[in-house]
Amino acid sequence: MDRDVAGVERRWAAVNRWGPYWLLAVGAVLAVPTAGLFGMGPGDWYAVGGLVAAGLALQVWWGSAVGTQRQPSATSICYYAVRWVIAFGLTWINPLFSFYAFTGYFGARRLLPRPLVTVGLFATAVIMAGAQTGGLPPHGRTQWMLFGAVLAITLVLVAVSDRVFATEDERARIQAETIDELERTNTALQQALDENAALHAQLLHQAREAGVADERRRLAAEIHDTLAQGLTGIIAQLQVVANTPDPKAAGEHLDRASALARHSLGEARRSVHNLAPAALEHDGLPEALKKTVADWGERTGVRAEFTVTGTAQQLHEEVAATLLRIVQEALSNTSRHAAATRLGVTLSFLGDEVILDIRDDGQGFDSLAVPERTRAGGFGLDGMRARAERIAGTLTVESEPGQGTALSARVPLVRHDS
Repeated sequence: MDRDVAGVERRWAAVNRWGPYWLLAVGAVLAVPTAGLFGMGPGDWYAVGGLVAAGLALQVWWGSAVGTQRQPSATSICYYAVRWVIAFGLTWINPLFSFYAFTGYFGARRLLPRPLVTVGLFATAVIMAGAQTGGLPPHGRTQWMLFGAVLAITLVLVAVSDRVFATEDERARIQAETIDELERTNTALQQALDENAALHAQLLHQAREAGVADERRRLAAEIHDTLAQGLTGIIAQLQVVANTPDPKAAGEHLDRASALARHSLGEARRSVHNLAPAALEHDGLPEALKKTVADWGERTGVRAEFTVTGTAQQLHEEVAATLLRIVQEALSNTSRHAAATRLGVTLSFLGDEVILDIRDDGQGFDSLAVPERTRAGGFGLDGMRARAERIAGTLTVESEPGQGTALSARVPLVRHDS
């Protein structure tokens, strides 16, 4: 679009620069064979020669000095006026010089300010009407009437043409302003894109740093949930062995300690491999939770039950691992602090959520004391809550001294194939 506008501007510039030369030449050539027709004498030829020379000199000066200007000025007004005077004088001598006078039409809007455009067009129309009715000045009443009629018609046509040109100029102006605005918008958009790219790079850097920190916390939680809990269970079994005089009971606890050691070793190897719980290597989350709860109940002597409600789904590895670790931490806390006789774990698949409920009938605790206990004993509730929040979930805890404890984790249901 901007190339089209530039092309039109170049063509009009060529017309304004070279058009007066050609039209002056046409008038001079036609004046020679028609000199007798219009009664041109020797004195008229001297006048024509002087006016033609003046027109050429004026055009050369204008083209070399200020012919490239696009806005009206005092100089352009003088140029237009002198050119009109030359055209008027030549047409007065020979009406066929009106070809040169025609330049007053297509140069008016470029050379004259808006209030003088009408004056310039009217003056040019006077020359053209006089030439079309036999020359200036008109002779006789009939010629004057004809001159007046032609002038009126010419002025109507000029007014219509001027309106068309004015509309076109306005359209061109709006188009040019639109192009300028688009260029400014494109520049601003490019700046915004550059700023966005820089911000994106900064966010990526921050995300990497946050990811490293989050991975460190997750690794700490994995070690706590695997090695630390396993070693805690082994220590508990060995303490029983050290305090029991019954060789058979001691042997059972030693077997449990040995099983816990093997299990912890498997967890450690699995954690090194991909940090996923070993219980989920071959089983889905419901089966893994069922085995984990059953093994914990057999080891602690607490009556433990596991229930699944809703239609079980194969969960994403991260979701399944998170829920299993929450259960493992809850069971570890219960065995260490709750002195419970019954515990229930319920896994519920409800719409687009998975809900994990863990309830025991233990001694409960004061929730206001939880932060101190968790800082003293490891990750605890804070660790479970952080795990749930890491996968856009929540963890709520309800407990009172002597009333047991209820934990509920709600996380989005993200399937394995998502």
